[in-house]
Amino acid sequence: MKNYLLAASLVLAFFMNPLQAEQKKVLGPWDVHYIAFDSTIIDAKIAQSYQLQRSKYQAVLNISVLNSSDQKAQQVRISGTATDLTQKQTELTFREVKEGDAIYYLAQVPVHDQKHLKFNLDIWQGTENQKLEFSQMFYTE
Repeated sequence: MKNYLLAASLVLAFFMNPLQAEQKKVLGPWDVHYIAFDSTIIDAKIAQSYQLQRSKYQAVLNISVLNSSDQKAQQVRISGTATDLTQKQTELTFREVKEGDAIYYLAQVPVHDQKHLKFNLDIWQGTENQKLEFSQMFYTE
């Protein structure tokens, strides 16, 4: 049941702010879907069950990797950093979440009002390695 609640919370996150709608990049053999959003929109019980800190000063990064040809979720490893405009880097720690056939990778990053972050992620599976880069502005006030 908690898996369905997390899925519902994550879907809600996609639609809470049109400026932060789901984004996708085709990287090699994968369709990589990514979104970063305010952690307070996740229900408190769901956040607790997945060890996510709810705070307007914590964002959640959600990554899913699908095989481009059959759209099946891929089990991968992800590492990366978030870098602000002063070049301060924060290492991201991803946790894998499986919900039926779906696989998500979640990480959190501290934010403050009008914080611009550049995300640099390495995604790999076996010998396949791809890089995902994107930027986002966060608002907390």
